[in-house]
Amino acid sequence: MHKTIASAWALFLGIALMMMCNALQGTLLGVRADAEGFSTAVTGMVMMGYFAGLLAGSLLSPRAVAAVGHIRVYAALSALASTAVLLHAVFIEPWVWGGLRFVTGVCYAGLYVVVESWLNDLASNEIRGRLLSLYMVVTMLAMAGGQYLLTLAPPGGYTAFILASALVSLAAIPMCLSANPAPAFKATEPLGLRDLYRISPLGFVGALGVGMAHASFYGMGAVYANRIGLPLALVSTFMAVPTLGGMLSQWPLGWLSDRWDRRRVITLITFLAAAVAALAGLVGQHSVPLLLACMGLFGVFSLPLYSLNIAHTNDHLRPEQMVAACSTLVLVYSLGAVLGPMVAGQVMERLGSDSYFGWLAGIHAAIGLFAVYRMARRSAPAPSAPLARPLFCDPGGEGRE
Repeated sequence: MHKTIASAWALFLGIALMMMCNALQGTLLGVRADAEGFSTAVTGMVMMGYFAGLLAGSLLSPRAVAAVGHIRVYAALSALASTAVLLHAVFIEPWVWGGLRFVTGVCYAGLYVVVESWLNDLASNEIRGRLLSLYMVVTMLAMAGGQYLLTLAPPGGYTAFILASALVSLAAIPMCLSANPAPAFKATEPLGLRDLYRISPLGFVGALGVGMAHASFYGMGAVYANRIGLPLALVSTFMAVPTLGGMLSQWPLGWLSDRWDRRRVITLITFLAAAVAALAGLVGQHSVPLLLACMGLFGVFSLPLYSLNIAHTNDHLRPEQMVAACSTLVLVYSLGAVLGPMVAGQVMERLGSDSYFGWLAGIHAAIGLFAVYRMARRSAPAPSAPLARPLFCDPGGEGRE
């Protein structure tokens, strides 16, 4: 495990810098859009552009990796994402921002596919849950730090955009200078949406629901916090506390999922996330300390769901399916993420700001109910000895979820 972590240092440093930019940019745009007079529905549509870009990028990135390799794709997409950040400060129009968010989403989809497929190449089944949990810990710590960078520069100027652009540019350096070779790219076995659902129905539905929930939170959370009158420092705290909570729970839940049926872990924490979101809706405008406490617990239970779904699905794939599976998971996540902010914006516009939490609670409850259904349909796979071949079980065998 320690050797695997040491060999992945460039991946972890690159993703940390990249996610600091992503967190700063997302919150900055939410606050700036509100200050510029964008309606909640319009802001939701702008934020949806990022997730539509994720959707498109998840389809395009495997071809790019196949053509030029992991490192070149990472470097090129980092440069393009850096440029897109700066252009937000130049053209302050909803339709331009929506387009730039789309470009940013395309870039990040490719970056995620590169990093996650590389990590899966390094991992064995016995440590995958813990390695992906560590990956998410690094990601969330960086995202929490990125939220507080907003307090260093006023959202009304250019400085915060320049800072975000610099961060994503720096993210390419450790990847390009790493002495470790990138995974040898082989022709991948196609893995479409139907195949992914057949291999892991819960992984598919979980990724879709998590995409809706997390995109709603990160896309519209700053708008909600701003609408209920929180000052800028508390808006950053509102966005950072769930990320820190998710960071603290990633490793314990990853460790637990390596030793217990992952479906049970997913079911338990998604129902807890639904309950905490419902409670946050009740206390949101009455007690800031209670609201922040609920948000921390929401992050503890909700944010690890993405890595657990990746681990659960990848447990049952062959090595040649790895990149295609990562791409398809990002595609499914993105389908949900496209809907999340758009629907959340419409719900908040019509039912008020507190309906934001009702939307989050409903999504998590639906994931939990589907997980219960899947466990009733099929028992957990029996533990098996380590495989002779690396990484994955045969998805055509009895080990499928």
